[in-house]
Amino acid sequence: MTRRGLVVLAVGLAVAFGGTAWAKSETKEKLQMSQNATITIDQAIKTATEKVPGKVIEAELEKKHDKPVWEVEIATADNRIMEVHVDSMSGTVIDVEEEGKAKKK
Repeated sequence: MTRRGLVVLAVGLAVAFGGTAWAKSETKEKLQMSQNATITIDQAIKTATEKVPGKVIEAELEKKHDKPVWEVEIATADNRIMEVHVDSMSGTVIDVEEEGKAKKK
C-alpha cells in the first residue's frame, strides 16, 4: 500500500471511530439531561404552544443558554417555523426565535 493509501485509511478510521465516540458521548449527555429535567416533553409542548400557537413539528432536549432546555419547533398559521426554548427545570419560556433569524423575547 502506498503512503497516500495509508494516510487515507488512517483518516477514515479516525473519522469512523471518532464519530462513534462522539455519538455515544452525545447520547450519554442527553440521557443525563433527561434524568435531571423536572419538566416533561408534554409539559414543554403545552407551554410552548400557549406562547406560540401552531402545529408542533419537533421537540427535543438540547443544551442551550448553558443549560438543558426543551426546544419546541412550531409551524405557525403564517407559514413560519418558530423555536420556543423552555427551561427544563422551571418550565418557563426562555426565548422564542424564528428558525434562521434573530431571537425574540
